[in-house]
Amino acid sequence: MRNQYKIYDIILSSFISVLIISNIVTLKVFKIDVPIINKELVFDGGALIFPLSYIFADIFTEVYGYKKSRKIIWLGFIFLIIYNILLYIVILLPPENSWNSSVGQENFEKVFNFSYRIAIAGIIGYFFGEFVNSIVLAKMKIFFKGKYLFLRVIVSTIFGQSADTTLFCLIAFYKIIDNNAMINYIITGYFYKVLVETIMSPITIKIINKIKQIENEDYYDYNTNFNPFLVNLKD
Repeated sequence: MRNQYKIYDIILSSFISVLIISNIVTLKVFKIDVPIINKELVFDGGALIFPLSYIFADIFTEVYGYKKSRKIIWLGFIFLIIYNILLYIVILLPPENSWNSSVGQENFEKVFNFSYRIAIAGIIGYFFGEFVNSIVLAKMKIFFKGKYLFLRVIVSTIFGQSADTTLFCLIAFYKIIDNNAMINYIITGYFYKVLVETIMSPITIKIINKIKQIENEDYYDYNTNFNPFLVNLKD
């Protein structure tokens, strides 16, 4: 008999919401002056919320196992594609006259400017980053026999964010910005995300342990096939 989880649906819906929200707020680019290093750091709005998706990935993999995490990553992947397709269609649709005079098609396009490269980069970066994070976390759990959760969370984040940030930046900005700017963007984004995950890790661990108690679940992927494409809806 399958375990009847109590808060699985809440966590799943929260994860999908974080993904969609991060794709919307990422359209805003802002700067932060850092007097200590005498530099101006530039981020997009997604930096404020997207790291939470990796916390959710840690929860899914650590509590419910990689098989469920794999299914959820694919679900997020599908919703990201749907979001970008609908955004593109809405931009193409002819504006109603009164709306056009008050809001304006041109203003709408400036804010929700659709870029094939940014959309593809975000989807691919998410896909590979999330899978790397979940696979590393699940395999390390088996290797360490469930111990050293803090270490496992940090290491899986290091690998996952490396794949995510590097793929996104290369696909989105290759030959658009020069190599030095590209390297700076990758390094800044990567270390920021890892730093956020590291700072949040004590809270993440407390949440994971609490959910394990609530769900009465602590899954180990001993006989799991880690192929990302072997999705079973019954898992």
